[in-house]
Amino acid sequence: MSNFGFGRLRVVNPYDVAFREARSAVGAGTVLTNAEEYENVAEAVADCTLVAGTTGARAREIPQTLRQLQDGARLIRARLKLGSVALLFGSEKRGLSNQDFSYCHWLMRSPTRDEHSSMNLGQAVAVCLYELARSSRPTVRAKKVDLATAAQLELLYQTLAETLTASGYGKRGSGISTEQRIRRMIRELNLPAHDAEMWLAILRQILWKLRCPATGCKSP
Repeated sequence: MSNFGFGRLRVVNPYDVAFREARSAVGAGTVLTNAEEYENVAEAVADCTLVAGTTGARAREIPQTLRQLQDGARLIRARLKLGSVALLFGSEKRGLSNQDFSYCHWLMRSPTRDEHSSMNLGQAVAVCLYELARSSRPTVRAKKVDLATAAQLELLYQTLAETLTASGYGKRGSGISTEQRIRRMIRELNLPAHDAEMWLAILRQILWKLRCPATGCKSP
């Protein structure tokens, strides 16, 4: 929990000896120290506006909507803006009971393989919290890039078409569909303006070489 920025742990009827003797990762002791204990699930989730349960969901009938982890995490992140959300995990041996399910708005599961769907409790918590954390943190803004204009791309296309004709690829205007495909392909590259200028210079050099195989032509 501490790894991914979650600090509020609530436990329902924990096995007292194991719970109180548990050791945390370095720097995460406050998560265990401040853990809140409840006698039942109803009390533990009483102030939450959304309760999402977790399950392997393989050999049992699921009474509620079951979502994949990625979809569930997206909904949880949106709901966190409106109120408290509980992510409910069952015991490592039995998971959540049908009674526990009744307190959940819906359920979700991690995309484990059919042959081995059960996960260690700590691993299950880590996977779920990672999915919640990975898209909620601000992303690094990409440097603004000026894309090539339509005029630049058309000039690039015209130069490429001349180069292809000079190379013997085909006569310009002989195949409208080919011209359209090449024009479209250039636009689909989403070239930055400076890259378009570089490609234009490269094509002009190739075109000059094709048209002036012998010496005597001045460099463009």
